[in-house]
Amino acid sequence: MRNAPTILHLDMDAFFAQAEQASKPSLRGKAVVVGGLGPRGVVATASYEARVFGVHSAMPMAQARRLAPNAAYLVPRGAFYRRISDQVMALLRALSPLVEPLSLDEAFVDLEAGEAAWDSESARLAGVRLRADIRAATGLTGSVGLAASKMLAKIASEQAKPDGLVLIEPGTERSLLAPMPVRTLPGVGPATGDHLRRAGIATVGEMVEAGEDELVRLLGKAHGHALYAMALARDDRPVVAERETKSVSVEDTYDVDIHDRVRVELEVQRLADRCVRRLRGAGLSGRTIVLKVRRYDFSTLTRSETLRGPTDDPAVVREAAARLLDAVDTTGGVRLLGVGVSGLADFTQEDLFAQAAEVRAAEVRAEGPEDEAPEEPAVAEVVPAEHRWRPGLDVRHAELGHGWVQGSGLGRVTVRFETPGSGVGRVRTFRIDDPDLEPAQPLPLVPRRPDGAPADTAGRVPAVGPRPGDGR
Repeated sequence: MRNAPTILHLDMDAFFAQAEQASKPSLRGKAVVVGGLGPRGVVATASYEARVFGVHSAMPMAQARRLAPNAAYLVPRGAFYRRISDQVMALLRALSPLVEPLSLDEAFVDLEAGEAAWDSESARLAGVRLRADIRAATGLTGSVGLAASKMLAKIASEQAKPDGLVLIEPGTERSLLAPMPVRTLPGVGPATGDHLRRAGIATVGEMVEAGEDELVRLLGKAHGHALYAMALARDDRPVVAERETKSVSVEDTYDVDIHDRVRVELEVQRLADRCVRRLRGAGLSGRTIVLKVRRYDFSTLTRSETLRGPTDDPAVVREAAARLLDAVDTTGGVRLLGVGVSGLADFTQEDLFAQAAEVRAAEVRAEGPEDEAPEEPAVAEVVPAEHRWRPGLDVRHAELGHGWVQGSGLGRVTVRFETPGSGVGRVRTFRIDDPDLEPAQPLPLVPRRPDGAPADTAGRVPAVGPRPGDGR
């Protein structure tokens, strides 16, 4: 344990939902739920306004709709959230070389390693500046916890939500933890929590009173020792910079089971292309192709094939995924498909199949132009209409400008025309095949100057959520 609260934990407030509210003026202050909208979808994030009705992440979307029928239900915009996350992570790395991202919207920072803080006052000032910088760069709010350990910094950020800062002074940790529920400690899930409760242990203080031997008896040697140490506020885990990415993957869950084998094959090809785009976007390649199939009875099969060398060639990944699918029986129907690439590297090496293709092409060229086969035209990916106009996605109209899809059905799509910097926009309905309407890229939440810096205060989009403060 350190002698100063120089470990910072940042957690963006209801990140996906807050980004959607900032992007769409008509949703600010309203209940917003982001996630899979099909009958098998789950909630990814709910705004604080939606949480009032009991909606929370990982909840089935059907249940969320029953609890908050008037909320706005939107599909996630992954690339949009990643772009905002990159801005936030860049600000964290400006504070310290030791930044440990946990997800798109959450990370630990070792302020001491970057000489950004050395005592309580300097740590608090660093946290205040960080929150202000995030608001200026993204228009969004985040909560900051500061403590002498990772465990306590995360607990502090939870106490700070939403849009606050909490610092736990060294020496006060045990008194702070004592009245908290045992589920507060990392590693205590629902099953462990119930087991402890049945043994008469409901709070962290009661764990300490029970003693280490009793916890070992109840939970086993490794778990018991670890939880007793955490109950005493002992946590020496270091902040680990940039955990290595082990794999890149994409998957889709289907509202209705797919029985048509041809459709399954086409979906696997589409997922392979998406996976390669993500792989290339990260500047990586990989040598192990992984296929995931969840069948109608919820049984999940995973098949993999390791190539001779790393590749980012979409044709190679498609061919490998197709071969893996050949060995899977999908007769009863498929509810989920996924394609991934592991064994990652930051370079590419020609795969065996790609090498063979080059050899064949060289042989054709050597035989002369009269023997050359015509080049196969590129085939554009066909996007189903129901995916093209999903609620929350960005669109542009030739005359009315930028907007977002409020809903679609019966051959019609309803669009609200507004931007992050505008007021509440007007609503119009079009045919889904209207030639003047097309999908668009998300607009930045904060206007940028030509040099890439945020615009002045007058040009900024107001942040969503409570006014900034240093406490709850």
